[in-house]
Amino acid sequence: MFVRTALVAATAVALSAALLAPAAAAPAAGHRATREAVRTAVAAGVPGVTATARDPHGTWSTTAGVGDTRTGAPRSAFDHYRVGSITKTFVATVLLQLEAEGRLSLDDTVDRWLPGVVRGHGNDGRRVTVRQLLDHTSGIYNYTSDDGFVRTYFLKDGFLRHRYDTLTPADLVALAMRHAPDFAPGTDWSYSNTNYVLAGMVINAVTGHSYAEEITRRVIEPLRLTGTVVPGTRTTLPSPSSRAYSKLAETATGPAYDVTALNPSLASSAGEIISTSADLTRFYQALLRGRLLPAHQLKEMKTTVPVPGDPHSAYGLGLIDRTLSCGVHVWGHDGGIHGSSSTAATTADGRHALAVNFNGDWTGDPGTVLDAEFCGD
Repeated sequence: MFVRTALVAATAVALSAALLAPAAAAPAAGHRATREAVRTAVAAGVPGVTATARDPHGTWSTTAGVGDTRTGAPRSAFDHYRVGSITKTFVATVLLQLEAEGRLSLDDTVDRWLPGVVRGHGNDGRRVTVRQLLDHTSGIYNYTSDDGFVRTYFLKDGFLRHRYDTLTPADLVALAMRHAPDFAPGTDWSYSNTNYVLAGMVINAVTGHSYAEEITRRVIEPLRLTGTVVPGTRTTLPSPSSRAYSKLAETATGPAYDVTALNPSLASSAGEIISTSADLTRFYQALLRGRLLPAHQLKEMKTTVPVPGDPHSAYGLGLIDRTLSCGVHVWGHDGGIHGSSSTAATTADGRHALAVNFNGDWTGDPGTVLDAEFCGD
């Protein structure tokens, strides 16, 4: 789920991919611009915002707007929220750890680990590598762009009937296999959530454990990310949390619906993780400082391909290199899922990080808060 999201028709759950790169910005000790960007987002229609920054001055948080439009309760700096495609960085980290352990090669074909899974309508897992899944050069169709999937899970009538459905990774991949590839493997770039559903399935094939178990054991527990969980089919958010809102429509007009409760299996390893802003900053700082990957694997993760149509972004292995308005580079990922739009990023040295969440998906751009933090005062 890519692009900057606003759960609007076709790719809206867009566990967004997008935007972040390397360099060392001066710490924004006052965070005045960040506060203003958060307030501006709320003034523009986002129900509520929560953000946390970590830099050499310490940890700082700000909130604006409401976490519940019915009661008027404010957002909290400690809110848990669905992070959408930020999940992809966790998944890629586990696969790179497995490569470092010699348990697989990123140049293995998908078919080696998932024989016969990528087949039909011109799809061939014997021609697609694990690396191409992680950097979105596989050409495999994005299942969240399927018209039927959009009607069933993103638009009002379908979502309200099917929000608690359980979908397996095999279900999601089979949906993608009904479509021809977008291009031959390795010849172009296109964001596809199917790639990361398959990546999660590869983790299971290599280790004998679910990708959720491996992320928990290898990333969440060592970093003590106490607010981060891989929920599986659990439909609720841990406390504290705010409500999440969506228009569930192809336009940004009309009523906003409470979409907080849903079965996140529709996102699977492409975007089901729940976390907090504090945990996300800790995760990206640890990753870029080399605490989770050996130097070779971190270099592979940061080896990028261009993102067509976006000269300021490039995509690595579950990690986005973004150049901000002031020329600063940060590394991280965006994430969007029903009622939730997020960005998390850090400088390449891991000294300065930010994570921000909007609890509405139809308006606003969390990237403006990111830019304010790293380029403002």
